[in-house]
Amino acid sequence: MSSAGQARFGLSNRPRPRLAPRRVGILGGSFNPAHAGHLEISRTALRKLGLDEVWWLVSPQNPLKPVTGMAALQDRLRSARTLAKDPRIRVTSLEHELRTHYTADTLAALRHRFPHTRFVWLMGADNLADISRWERWPQIFEGMPVAVLARPSYSLKALAMKAARRFSKFRLPERAARRLVEQRPPAWVFVAGRLNPLSATAIRRAQVNGRR
Repeated sequence: MSSAGQARFGLSNRPRPRLAPRRVGILGGSFNPAHAGHLEISRTALRKLGLDEVWWLVSPQNPLKPVTGMAALQDRLRSARTLAKDPRIRVTSLEHELRTHYTADTLAALRHRFPHTRFVWLMGADNLADISRWERWPQIFEGMPVAVLARPSYSLKALAMKAARRFSKFRLPERAARRLVEQRPPAWVFVAGRLNPLSATAIRRAQVNGRR
């Protein structure tokens, strides 16, 4: 990404004049649309992981989701920015700028471009349950610490699925969550919290029903 592009997003790969590296959580998704569940996950991660910021990576097009029904990227960015009023949450189209299609590639590019930042990948328990379908998904765990945030009806299922079993010996207790970003991957933690039942799918369905 060019210097101009980084400045446009308020991001910089130059080290900040501070005692410790910046601690940033990465929350990727379609945000179609952004909703209170995204906000709650982000604020929980900021608090329990001791993060400085959370970056929302609004994906141009999730390879596992249909194009039909996907709002334009600019519309989804606008929706996310309207919702994310917390100054610690930055809404970006970095994946579009990086021209990456898969999360494993996006995270590798971010580590390369921001070498002075300590990242942790954030995802809901619903994504942990489904992550074995993602392209080169083990590289996500092997390249960056991972925090899994509880989601209604998914948490127990997710912890019994392939990814959780494969990396079970690298799971940290929740009481160690604030140390996660310092850990060498693979390292992950399951973070409990208030379970918000909202989902983008449910919101879109309600919007369609409301227009009938």
